[in-house]
Amino acid sequence: MKIVVLDGFALNPGDLSWQNLKELGECVIFDRTKPEEVLERAKGAQALITNKVIINKALMDQLPLLKYIGVTATGYNVVDVHAASERNIVVTNIPAYSTNSVAQLVFSHILNVVNRVELHANSVRNGEWTKSPDFSYSKSPQVELAGKTLGIIGFGRIGSKVAEIGLALGMKIIFQNRSEKTDLPSGIIQKSLSEVFAESDFVSLNCPLTAENGEFVNRDLLKTMKPTAVLINTGRGGLINERDLANALNSGQITAACLDVLSTEPPLPDNPLVSVQNCFITPHIAWATFEARQRLLNITIDNLQSFITGNPQNMVK
Repeated sequence: MKIVVLDGFALNPGDLSWQNLKELGECVIFDRTKPEEVLERAKGAQALITNKVIINKALMDQLPLLKYIGVTATGYNVVDVHAASERNIVVTNIPAYSTNSVAQLVFSHILNVVNRVELHANSVRNGEWTKSPDFSYSKSPQVELAGKTLGIIGFGRIGSKVAEIGLALGMKIIFQNRSEKTDLPSGIIQKSLSEVFAESDFVSLNCPLTAENGEFVNRDLLKTMKPTAVLINTGRGGLINERDLANALNSGQITAACLDVLSTEPPLPDNPLVSVQNCFITPHIAWATFEARQRLLNITIDNLQSFITGNPQNMVK
């Protein structure tokens, strides 16, 4: 079997081993593949492994040997699943590999806003404490999370883990979800979307992006938030109207936004959020801890091996 990895660098920049994948067949690994390079590199492949490289109907039409597409992510919108199904091409994804890592970054962002550790550490490094007339000083408001309300949009694996951590910190947890959740732990309450945004001190977006909820975080919804509120997004950039959020931050309508995802990645030079005040952006790293990437690679290999043995797992619909 010829296996082609089209964009392996994000998953494995060099600190993991491809050896177990190479043992499954003739394996060619590319760090990155431009759109105009995909066809030439994919020719002759029975299996393609992709993260962000698009595998569409036009490409599949030109790859008669292709039998398997493995997406090294949970989201699989880069693949035309309908076209793959028509051609009996199996498509798999990687569910639930980064739950702990994503939830961890949610609170990294929250703690950055309320404590600004790096800001204060840099001030000490720059000599400000040495010159201070007092034994203690702060360069930003210091906020205790206990007793604050954390609102979560989307209560799947990641949303549930965010809630668990919030409870451990003494926060009040409310959430909105498309379906009703039952058997909730004590201290967690399901509410409507409008209630979550209006009542929360922190709102964490942990829902998938669908055709129905694109840019649902817009001017009207942002207006309902507390002026002291903080918005966190580790879900998908397309959940937010970025111009509306930039305006809300610049006008002081909300206190801060913490984003690990944007509508276009890498961001375009004119993205209104990149330089806006009180907007803390990380470059889509929530999923990328060493442990999560190792788990991702292991499942990627297991998915392909299961397909080869005739028992495919993690197939997408």
